[in-house]
Amino acid sequence: MPQVRGQLQRLFLLGALSLLVATAANAQNAPGVTATEIKIGQTNPYSGPLSSIGHNGVGDTAYVKMLNDAGGINGRKINLLSYDDAYTPPKTVEQTRKLVEQDQVAFIFRSMGTAHNTATAKYLNDRKIPQLFIATGSSKFYDPKNYPWTMCYVPSYFDEGEIYGRYILADKPAAKVAVLYQNDDQGKDFLNGLKKGLGDKASSIIAKTASFEVADPTVDSQVISLQASGADFLFIFTSSPRAISQAIRKAYDGGWRPTFVLTSIGNLISNIKPAGTEKAVGALTAAYFKDPFDPQWKNDPDVVAWNAWMDKYIPNSDKTDTGYMHAYITGNLLKHVLTQAGNNLSRENIMQQARTMKDVTVPLLLPGIKVNTSPTDYRPIKQMQLRRFDGERWVSIGKLISTEN
Repeated sequence: MPQVRGQLQRLFLLGALSLLVATAANAQNAPGVTATEIKIGQTNPYSGPLSSIGHNGVGDTAYVKMLNDAGGINGRKINLLSYDDAYTPPKTVEQTRKLVEQDQVAFIFRSMGTAHNTATAKYLNDRKIPQLFIATGSSKFYDPKNYPWTMCYVPSYFDEGEIYGRYILADKPAAKVAVLYQNDDQGKDFLNGLKKGLGDKASSIIAKTASFEVADPTVDSQVISLQASGADFLFIFTSSPRAISQAIRKAYDGGWRPTFVLTSIGNLISNIKPAGTEKAVGALTAAYFKDPFDPQWKNDPDVVAWNAWMDKYIPNSDKTDTGYMHAYITGNLLKHVLTQAGNNLSRENIMQQARTMKDVTVPLLLPGIKVNTSPTDYRPIKQMQLRRFDGERWVSIGKLISTEN
């Protein structure tokens, strides 16, 4: 009997120890994490003035569905709660608080908009909740000192502007440049980056600038003013489809033939079509991912896999809409971070994996671009390539241009 009692005691102690280990493991994990699930959240404009970009959330949901169909991450399925904020910052705050306080999500993933993420950044950072791969390139968020729990994914608007400046300085040093920019953080980031890229030549190369408000019904007067400068290039620093098409049409119909430069977040061909694609032939933009419609990528494994994903999970959708490509790329980054985190799914470790990515190869990124971050550099992507519009599609030109310090 004593021997039996000793065995029972040992079994009881082993069981208690296993329970303590399991409890400790669960305690270190973030809210929303169980043995079978990782709950995350985001906001998107499924209604409101910019409901047209709500497809970004559709893409995110589709990518998560693919991950879950393949077994999830380390045995856990991802539960993505994607709420409508109607593209209004107060609603973004309301929905984000609901995700955190009621739904108990582990972290926020790829919420949309500069003003909207600005409205929630302090709330999330104060609570040490990761705000990962948000859909904005505002330079304010590439600041680990003030926003240690916030990380974007796209190249910063400032960096992209700098890339355009470097191109002008290297290839068109005698050019005169006019700039139409959105009068907010987004437009000013692009403009300030352009000035940095031009260096001490900025004041002589930039002939004139003009700003506009997103709510302005037209940018015609600004374009007329810029045309008077006689510039060879018209930079259109905005993501507003209306402003882009209006600027192209007004300049062209007014007899001005500058080389248009569109941002990577404003270069959708659907933004050009209302003005007439023939009016934008020769326009420039920058990109960092493969164009699935470029013949050179037709048989590329990344593009083949992306097309298969689109056909299965988002059938009958518009493949020319780059929002789905962004969803695929950021979905892969999400997969990488959670895979690297393993079974330590504390918020601190999730953020640690995001801030220490090293030479990560992500499907659809252009050859030569690898994702790198550090505790002092929250810019995942620091290289882009210029593209020229041929009247039907964007064609890659030149080599990668880097803003690596």
